[in-house]
Amino acid sequence: MLTDIFPSPLPNRPRAFVLAMIKPFLAWYALMLVLEAGAATCTMLLPYILGKTVAQVTGAQAADPHWHGLVQLVLVFAALNVAELVLSRAAGAVQMHVGPRQRHRITARLFAWLQYHSHRYFAQQFSGALAHRVTETAMSVNQTIWAVHTEFWPILVTFCVASFLLWGASPVLAGVLLSWIILYVTMSYVLARKAQPLAQRFAAARSYTAGKIVDSVSNLANVRLFAQEAFERDYLQRHLDEELIHANRSNWYTERVRWYQFGSAMLLKIGMLAFALYLWAQGQIGVAAFVMSTSMSLLIIGEARNLSRRFLEVFEYLGNIEHGVHTIVRPHEISDQHDARPHPIRDGQIEFRQVEFAYQPGRPVFQGLNLTIPPGQRVGVVGYSGSGKSTLISLLLRWYDVQQGDILLDGVPITQMQLATLHQQISMIPQEPSLFHRSLKENIRYARPEASDAEVIEAARQAHAHEFIARLPQGYDTMVGERGVSLSGGQRQRLAIARAMLQNAPVLILDEATSALDSQTERWIQHSLDNLMANKTVLVVAHRLSTIAHLDRILVFAQGEIVEDGAHAELLAQGGVYAQLWAHQSGGLSPEQAPTGELALAHD
Repeated sequence: MLTDIFPSPLPNRPRAFVLAMIKPFLAWYALMLVLEAGAATCTMLLPYILGKTVAQVTGAQAADPHWHGLVQLVLVFAALNVAELVLSRAAGAVQMHVGPRQRHRITARLFAWLQYHSHRYFAQQFSGALAHRVTETAMSVNQTIWAVHTEFWPILVTFCVASFLLWGASPVLAGVLLSWIILYVTMSYVLARKAQPLAQRFAAARSYTAGKIVDSVSNLANVRLFAQEAFERDYLQRHLDEELIHANRSNWYTERVRWYQFGSAMLLKIGMLAFALYLWAQGQIGVAAFVMSTSMSLLIIGEARNLSRRFLEVFEYLGNIEHGVHTIVRPHEISDQHDARPHPIRDGQIEFRQVEFAYQPGRPVFQGLNLTIPPGQRVGVVGYSGSGKSTLISLLLRWYDVQQGDILLDGVPITQMQLATLHQQISMIPQEPSLFHRSLKENIRYARPEASDAEVIEAARQAHAHEFIARLPQGYDTMVGERGVSLSGGQRQRLAIARAMLQNAPVLILDEATSALDSQTERWIQHSLDNLMANKTVLVVAHRLSTIAHLDRILVFAQGEIVEDGAHAELLAQGGVYAQLWAHQSGGLSPEQAPTGELALAHD
């Protein structure tokens, strides 16, 4: 039997998360740093060679012996250009190699971590927003790393090389330019740092809007049923307007910072040119130094302006990462304990010992619940809505943890079992089966991926699904549509039954498993379900009492307590709650329509 492994822990701080994600690629990033440093050095040596060339040109004739020196300078200039091209493209090749792999790794790690969050977590989140956060976080990590390696690092190398060369030409020019760079970069960093909270709120608004869109599209049938297309558009527009507010705050702040950056760069360009001319006029620098210093200054100013722009982008990326990490990389509410083992379920005995549970503090569902179901017993669970039926199943599946007491399978607390082992050994046919947008064959085989085609078909036959599948143009290869929308409710239910039959786990849970079937199909399938129940411990949650009357035992729940326990005939003879329910259904009423009286409902 396959057992699952929880994903390794992820850092819950943005910078630590980024460092953890790049760790497997450190050698590649070191290579990128070397290549980018070489390319930046070549770039800044070009003005130096250009200045030397101008100095040679101003004093050379065609037949002058200096001409040979000019040829050498041109060759060096050409070599630097070629080296810059080769080194920069080599760094680009490394980026193309690492980028997709790193993004895939981040996406996979975040998705793995997301999978193990509790039902409570997903009930509080939009699935579309979570999917958006995973992809945007992965892309933002990539963009942050590229900014460091292809922008910040080359610019740092550029500043160092330029300062060294300028100092040799004019210490005064070098000092002025270096002072401006330090002040400019410092101010740009401080201003850009303040943009991060705005970018983070904008990212949160984008994700929330994406979640609203997915929620509306997922419920399009309801939208059309109630003719609320216009309402949904207006509803979305309100969230788009809210997103626009955060977008404007972030973008306009960014624009004000850019006004400062571009204005400062413009003033320095003019000032450096004027100052260099002044020094040349005073005889403090020559023509070569003038050409080199002015051209180099223009390059440095352009690089500094790019650096400040990248500061803004990086802090926006960090805002996206922070929001994604804080949303996804939270501690798991339900997880394997350190001593959890893959305990196999051999007999299937179920026991609840003094179980206390509440979804919310102060509103208990179960208080001291005790229940023992012997191996192989088929048990029906009935009661009014809110009586605790669904909670009983959720706790057995460990979708929630109890506050007090223990739940045991074959005498082993389920908290000591690996979650994957627990779920692999419990088959469940839910009231509203969920299907993937995959083929019918893949959906049935999902319970046991190694099953053969013949086993899949046999399971479908037993569930009376083979008949309608065979009539489809592509048979078992037919795509079911997202969430199975291309199938009827009864067809989806039969696929879920086939999936459970293929899994053939020792514990079987039926949650209104035949509620979507017509009476004729239900009679057909009931025989198959009886075969499926053989040699299994079975829990059947039902509102239609006729579907459980033949079971070994029936539990009647009310307000989180088992008020009656016995076989169908015994409970009818007692004339209690079950007899009342049976009488109401026999008279054409469902349990939900029956008067509740003292059976006031608690939250289920």
